[in-house]
Amino acid sequence: MTSLLNDPRITAYALGELSPEEKTEFEVRLEREDSDTQELIHNEINLIKKQAVKLSHELRQSKQARLDPEQIETIASKTYEKDNRWIIWLAGFSSIAALSAVLWTKSKPLQQQDISQVNTPVAEQDIVVQDDVKQEEVEQDEIVSATQTQPQPEIMEESIIASKAQPSSKSDTNIAYNKPAMEKRANPSAATQNSGKSLQTANEVSLGKSRTETYLVSKKSVASPSSLQLPQKMPIQTHQTEDYDEIKTNKFILVQSNPLSTFSIDVDTASYSNSRRFLNQGLLPPQESIRIEEFINYFDYKYKAPKKSSKDPFATHIEIAQSPFHPEYKIVRIGMKGKEMLADEAPPSNLVFLIDVSGSMEDHNKLPLVKEAMKLLTRKLTEKDKVSIVVYAGASGLVLKPTAGNNKQVIFSALTNLKAGGSTNGSAGIDLAYQTAKENFITKGNNRVILVTDGDFNLGTTSKGGLVQLIKDKAKEDIFLTVLGVGMGNYKDSTLEKLADEGNGHYAYLDSINEAKKVLVQDRFKTLHTIAKDVKIQVEFNPSKVQAYRLIGYENRLLKKQDFNDDSKDAGEIGAGHTVTALYEIVPPGVDIAASTVDPLRYQKQRETKVKSNNQSDEILFVKVRYKDPLGKKSKKLEFPLKDQDHSFAQASEDFRFATAVAGFAMALKKDPYLGDMNLKEIIKIAKKTKGHDEFELRQEFIENVELARQLLH
Repeated sequence: MTSLLNDPRITAYALGELSPEEKTEFEVRLEREDSDTQELIHNEINLIKKQAVKLSHELRQSKQARLDPEQIETIASKTYEKDNRWIIWLAGFSSIAALSAVLWTKSKPLQQQDISQVNTPVAEQDIVVQDDVKQEEVEQDEIVSATQTQPQPEIMEESIIASKAQPSSKSDTNIAYNKPAMEKRANPSAATQNSGKSLQTANEVSLGKSRTETYLVSKKSVASPSSLQLPQKMPIQTHQTEDYDEIKTNKFILVQSNPLSTFSIDVDTASYSNSRRFLNQGLLPPQESIRIEEFINYFDYKYKAPKKSSKDPFATHIEIAQSPFHPEYKIVRIGMKGKEMLADEAPPSNLVFLIDVSGSMEDHNKLPLVKEAMKLLTRKLTEKDKVSIVVYAGASGLVLKPTAGNNKQVIFSALTNLKAGGSTNGSAGIDLAYQTAKENFITKGNNRVILVTDGDFNLGTTSKGGLVQLIKDKAKEDIFLTVLGVGMGNYKDSTLEKLADEGNGHYAYLDSINEAKKVLVQDRFKTLHTIAKDVKIQVEFNPSKVQAYRLIGYENRLLKKQDFNDDSKDAGEIGAGHTVTALYEIVPPGVDIAASTVDPLRYQKQRETKVKSNNQSDEILFVKVRYKDPLGKKSKKLEFPLKDQDHSFAQASEDFRFATAVAGFAMALKKDPYLGDMNLKEIIKIAKKTKGHDEFELRQEFIENVELARQLLH
């Protein structure tokens, strides 16, 4: 097979100009290249993306003559002629639009890679389905999936729509933030009949009505990157059925009134990859989708792991230095590193893939992506592991009985045969998945349900509270949960995050096949093998050293101070090799506290605290950590004091500075009022200096994401 290295489609792929089918074929061939060739191709793709963004930005800043409405309409009419030349017209119009800075809008940004079906030969087999569920047979080389969404001329459509929104006054220049009028396939439940005992695939689906909403924001009101003022109305391409919980920003707390800060650790990463999805569409993510701790913990840090001889499953590292947000303040970083696990050290796994195959999962970035993601994981399993596959739509079914991990062809075949159609009875699927995991429970093994869905539950138990309670009950059976979210448009982030939190689980969002590889291949031991559960942190601040403090992020992970010693209270889990990072910004005594903090107490006198002259006098805080063994019922406690230091930000470790840059980016996206002196330009500068050894180029991608956000604010 000819190498892709000199394939001209590399440019088209980087610019998002391939059809879903071409994109899939390209990615499959890229996966088959050797590692060195893959690295060269990825470097070329990243370079093309970077140059395209830079060129587009420079062209938009240049003053060029605009097309008049008649010219735009002429081009638009030519685009849709039936002679299939619309692709050529689209490319031509895109160039014209960029060169003339028409409409002052962003041209379509580079799309994150996604994956469709792969034409994988499968061996014929009998697929066992519980409750007489019938599965359609497929030919050996057939691509089995939901109906593929046809590629649409999005750039043309966005530009034409935005042009109609331009003000008539030439002096009042505006920037148009457009929700593209993409035709989305409606949930085909109406076209699918469910007998209660069978899963039937809908052959036809109806197209939803095209809907466009355009926001106009005065260019004068959009701040420069240095001031980091985001538009008041965040442009969101996804339909309004996407669901996120509102998160209130943590404020500064006076040590005098509350010296203890308690929270559950969090190793979820969904918020970061979901925000990347928005940025790759040329859109700012909604503020409520930003969870700062998930941005920080998306990245690995070079913390030392505990020694093999250590009885504790993780090591704790604490560092303090000057705050980049408020130079007169300090930042405390609490870092944890889980014990590493080698492949031959991993206990046997009992995995149940719980896959949503309802009608809402038919899009190419949902079920087709899920099937390829599960195949990536399957490739890493061995004969000591076993896999079951449960699916749910209007009803639930066991499509693959427990199968040894080395019997990959059977597992691949079962995955390939999955089709989307019907309503979404997630609660029935959850029941069956946990029942299957329990029946095949491996003592001292890794027993886990992997739920993959867009979170759109509409049959059975559908309320968030009911589903969360269901998962809480199941978590008592010592079966862990991994939640993988996919898709857009009807994505239910708030539900999936809570299911993972209450199910002793981990939550990630798959926006591409590359992210699936990160979560399920590169980080599979972190994702799948829990080494400590119910991990809580409690920090006690010394009032003679700290006037006030603020936990950056973890807003929905806060616990009451009495919860720390209460072993019945659920908290977060750490996987093998996981790194966990939490940042506190602290205010020394005598320094003015940032706005929006609490008022001083009225009926309690302000008094200085006399510190005993012993070795505790230099301590600025005291960290306590509680955790349980994966199958344990009683927690263990670790304690770590931290002495005060006057290190500048430049003297802090590389990882310390990079973590604060990531936190700053998340704070900027959610318009955190405590961002202080930080701005996106400074964040990029810090990240570039602290990129270090970037094996998978995740830190480089972070820098590019910040640059994309910075350009969106112009």
